[in-house]
Amino acid sequence: MLPLAHAIPLNNDTVSPGLLGFGVFMALLVALVFLVRSMNKQMKKIQAPREADLKQQDWERAQAAKAAAAADRKAGEESAGTA
Repeated sequence: MLPLAHAIPLNNDTVSPGLLGFGVFMALLVALVFLVRSMNKQMKKIQAPREADLKQQDWERAQAAKAAAAADRKAGEESAGTA
């Protein structure tokens, strides 16, 4: 088989991927289009937090921390006053 392959000279002008190569390329292109469409659908479903929501959460955490600190101070004063 190998001597037969060397017996036929290859011409770079006439050798091409042909119809099979074109078909494989088109199949890959179609698959890519469907994958991109699917990815876009999935990305639209994601509920990313907005900037205002993040700021609101930070504010709520700060208020909760202040309230906890005030409660600790009040509990500390009451225990010091009874001792």
